[in-house]
Amino acid sequence: MVELLEAGEPLAGLSIERIARTAGVGKATIYRRWSGKEELFVDVLRAVEPTDPVVSGTAGLDDLRLMLESIRTRGIAQRSSVFLHNVFVQMKSHPKLWAEYQRTVIAPRRAAMLAAVRRAVDAGELRDDLDTELMDDLFLGPMLVRTLHRPGASLPDDLVDRVIQVLLQGLAPKAQVAAGGRTHGPA
Repeated sequence: MVELLEAGEPLAGLSIERIARTAGVGKATIYRRWSGKEELFVDVLRAVEPTDPVVSGTAGLDDLRLMLESIRTRGIAQRSSVFLHNVFVQMKSHPKLWAEYQRTVIAPRRAAMLAAVRRAVDAGELRDDLDTELMDDLFLGPMLVRTLHRPGASLPDDLVDRVIQVLLQGLAPKAQVAAGGRTHGPA
């Protein structure tokens, strides 16, 4: 199946018979393990996903840094991989596949990131008066925008450190921060 997806074949155009023939096995071999091509697709996707970085489980910002760097490097790999690009296009056009990917890949990663944010709060590295889920989104958002939504955006080696630095420093003008002022958006 990987070979066919690497060639840009859409999932809708694949059959178990074609997948089996490409793999050099009989259809029965595939059906013994998977109920259909969608289930096989999800397993293939899980198998090609890079492993998540090993984090300390005790550090906050350092663990966040490792996880964000993993997203950055995945983004670089995805840009140059016809296979990964095709896989994501296929998932988005098949809601069940997307839901399974969300459940088995994205949700555990999100939980790990959120746990790291909470550790950073507990360690005094981040404020304890803010919504931790919102902070998690603020760390993750720039990486997702640059890796998924802006395929031409640069992903320099220092991007993770720059994102963390900007978030820790804040976005308000320095004079306003020093004066303790708040900015309000348009009503």
